[in-house]
Amino acid sequence: MGCKVDRLMDRYELTVPSVEYNSLDEYLVQRWTGVDGRESEGYKPLTRYFNKQVLNRVYEKNGRDTMAAHLDREYELIVGGDAVERDELAADLSTDDLNIDEITDNFISWSTMRHHLKGCLEAEKGISSAKTEWERNSVDMAKDRTAEKAQSALSSLTSKGKLPEAERATVDVQVKLSCPECSVRVPFEDAVERGYVCEAHFETQSNENVTDRISNQLSTIALPFSLVEAMPTLVFEDLYLLDALTVVGF
Repeated sequence: MGCKVDRLMDRYELTVPSVEYNSLDEYLVQRWTGVDGRESEGYKPLTRYFNKQVLNRVYEKNGRDTMAAHLDREYELIVGGDAVERDELAADLSTDDLNIDEITDNFISWSTMRHHLKGCLEAEKGISSAKTEWERNSVDMAKDRTAEKAQSALSSLTSKGKLPEAERATVDVQVKLSCPECSVRVPFEDAVERGYVCEAHFETQSNENVTDRISNQLSTIALPFSLVEAMPTLVFEDLYLLDALTVVGF
């Protein structure tokens, strides 16, 4: 029967983005491994790419605008936008006979993409490529596990009547890094992409030992209406300490 990725490919007849690839599976594998000569991509960007292809097909079928900028903006609102803006989008989608929750149910998670690549397709990434992404993947895995635990807790609260309809909440886990010298705070992904937490202080030397410095730089942030659950600390080579907070938007 295949995994969720296979089923969505068949249901929406997803095609390859370029004639140089024989199938969408081949494209995903080559983008993940980087064997096509380009920089390899992680599970998260590939998941985002795949979900947008699904959204594009849904919009096409219902005569909705599929221009890239429009699609990108609405995808971000669907998966984690401001609650008010998401509700407004839901109302707008309903005019095209689209249900925002049904659309969301058709999206895959980072872990599903990982299973498809490594389990279904049995793809393997070279050591040199894997070394460049294990840190990001470790953080993503921690965030996924935290979100799953939070969702389970919400379901339990709903069944006990302590928080009605809590299981319908959107759970989002965020990780931000703080500069030890000033108030600058940036998303983990942004810091990794640009190679520093704070541009003004990224070359500043300190007398702190490495463990203390990294520990001081790592922090998390929770938005309003947050549910914070204590999670095990994730250790990166005994130096990087990361505690996860869960953000729940109703």
